[in-house]
Amino acid sequence: MKIHHLDCGTMHPALPRLIHGSVPPEQRHMVCHCLLIETQDHGLVLVDSGYGTQDVAAPRERLGRLFLSGLRPGLDPEATAIGRVRALGHDPADVRHIVLTHLDLDHAGGLSDFPQARVHVMAAELEATRHLRGRRALRYRPAQWAHGPDWCLHGELGEPWFGFEAVRALPGLPPEILMVPLAGHSPGHAGVAIDTGQGWLLHGGDAWFHRGAVDSNAPRPTFALALFERFMQWRGDLRAQNQVRLQRVGRKNPNDIKMFCAHDAVEFQRFQKRLTIGSLSG
Repeated sequence: MKIHHLDCGTMHPALPRLIHGSVPPEQRHMVCHCLLIETQDHGLVLVDSGYGTQDVAAPRERLGRLFLSGLRPGLDPEATAIGRVRALGHDPADVRHIVLTHLDLDHAGGLSDFPQARVHVMAAELEATRHLRGRRALRYRPAQWAHGPDWCLHGELGEPWFGFEAVRALPGLPPEILMVPLAGHSPGHAGVAIDTGQGWLLHGGDAWFHRGAVDSNAPRPTFALALFERFMQWRGDLRAQNQVRLQRVGRKNPNDIKMFCAHDAVEFQRFQKRLTIGSLSG
């Protein structure tokens, strides 16, 4: 397999120094860290989809004024997942599967650009979008999947993975790609684990927002970013428990697992320059 790290939605939140702390100016932003996986026998696989072309064309209707004013996404059509896929020389029609960490608007916006793809998501997450009250009405935008995706819903039964009790192998995809339930940020939030043949990658989605939440060698998240994380969470107790477990996994298996979240620009820059090539065929 070959794995590409893509930014499918750069954001420039207000008050960047408070959010990001003392990092260089070129790192004072947030990304939508997505993956494009080239498999031998299963076509292309996207992990998360960032913003879509329809979000770029009609941002107020698709994303909402509050989100636009607070996160200030760049909304560049060439930076959407479909734009990134084309820039790599691939036909978007070859994206057969999309695996979502969750259905927040900055993760699911690209779904409508790949209407033929099968969309893997936890069943609890899709169910949460059917009850749009309070903060859920801000985070979930059903217009992003109004085209009627080919959903493939997953429960929380599976096999152990590095101490996590539930992992779901994905029908139609190679066994090297797994979903790891990490509820807390949202009801059906999940990480996506990929066995590259040279170790595991774990896309943690929004299970953490800053590398310091799971890496004891990194600086701690700023107070402002931690406050934003708490504001967005569904269950803080579950989120905190998962972060502690992920810290433990990272400490015990530093050479076997590389972890990253969806929005940390420093993490993204660390991975972007690599093409992770495994010895296993997809």
